[in-house]
Amino acid sequence: MFDFIKTFFRKRSLRKHSSTVPTEILPLGKIRSYVAIIDVEEQSFDTCKTAIMTFFRSHNIKGSVFFQDFRKIGSEDRLITSIQTTITKKDLDWIGRPSRYKLNVLEEQAPDLFISLIKNPDFAIEYMARTSKARFKIGRAQMDGNLFDLVISDPAGKEVSQLDCFTAIKGYLTSKTPLSP
Repeated sequence: MFDFIKTFFRKRSLRKHSSTVPTEILPLGKIRSYVAIIDVEEQSFDTCKTAIMTFFRSHNIKGSVFFQDFRKIGSEDRLITSIQTTITKKDLDWIGRPSRYKLNVLEEQAPDLFISLIKNPDFAIEYMARTSKARFKIGRAQMDGNLFDLVISDPAGKEVSQLDCFTAIKGYLTSKTPLSP
């Protein structure tokens, strides 16, 4: 019964807060800002963060990398990422939405490009992607309603890191003949 109620309120919240900005595949030259979300629990996260920031900086594109960190953090443990850009389980409300503060930090970036490198996105990632006003959205797994304009999925039977996915995205963004939408 609780799952039914949670699902009802999730759908209602998405209907109410989803962005109405049309999305499409944009060439790199039309992207002025980005937001990328990566999973801290994957070993390549720090290298991936550096690769993302270096790539966009080299193209004069401003933005931020956000972190999903759902690990159980004890009282003696510390976050290894910025508290402002890290989404923890404590930042989620009862239906799984990130706190208003975290969403405001994301919204302040006013990204043209939203990238989720989370392999198995949950409701928090879906909520951030759907409410983002980004004009181009990239993910690793497609969600209902073709949320992402471009999906970089793992080949069958092969595990691919966030860094490898970003390398594929980078290759796509810098190609002279990108795929048609």
